[in-house]
Amino acid sequence: MKRLKNFLFLLAAIPVVAFASEAGPPLDKAPVNLADQESLQRGARMFVNYCLNCHSAGAMRYTRMQDLGLTEDQIKQNLLFAAEKPGELMKVSMPKADAKAWFGAAPPDLSVVARSRGPDWLYTYLRSFYRDDSRPTGWNNVVFDKVGMPHVLWSLQGEMAPVYKKEGEQEVLDHLQLVKPGSVTLAEYDAQVGDLVNYLTWMGEPAQLQRKKLGLIVLAFLAIFFVVAYYLKKEFWKDIH
Repeated sequence: MKRLKNFLFLLAAIPVVAFASEAGPPLDKAPVNLADQESLQRGARMFVNYCLNCHSAGAMRYTRMQDLGLTEDQIKQNLLFAAEKPGELMKVSMPKADAKAWFGAAPPDLSVVARSRGPDWLYTYLRSFYRDDSRPTGWNNVVFDKVGMPHVLWSLQGEMAPVYKKEGEQEVLDHLQLVKPGSVTLAEYDAQVGDLVNYLTWMGEPAQLQRKKLGLIVLAFLAIFFVVAYYLKKEFWKDIH
């Protein structure tokens, strides 16, 4: 009986432990709109220019960007920097061994990162880098403490520095402050990160809009078929009932 009580106690504690493990800084809402093709096109450009140097997207082909309203010529001229043909997968040439030696770990494939991490996490993460001289890359992140990835978008955002506040006997991070402006304003940077996260969300499931549209069509068909089936049933069984 005692063992049963202990087991039930551990079982009840699982949700609490899981909740505690997911605790972290609050996340900002990502401006995801998969129907905004212009935003997705800008996000694709950001991804190719800034992310594809280290991160691959091995489940995505360049030609799939035609679903975003781009022609094959536009893809070749503006986005095809790491491949020779539009039909190739979005891979990088950097060897994993070199990447691990430089960054401490090989950069992960980003094909489904928005599905694993969530758009809000990505949106907050890409806007939460700050200078930290104790780190090998010189950067740290509020959302991902001791991150191995450098701030590849620093030239756009600028350099942020942490501002601390006292809570009891400890100093905790309060907010980030811009100490060296980048090439765009912080509002413009947030918009660009929003476009990038929008594209990453689309890339995780390019057929999402078509799937939802098809789902609505199927539900409408079933609703109409239900009415037809109901009256057919009444007609077939009218002599019995």
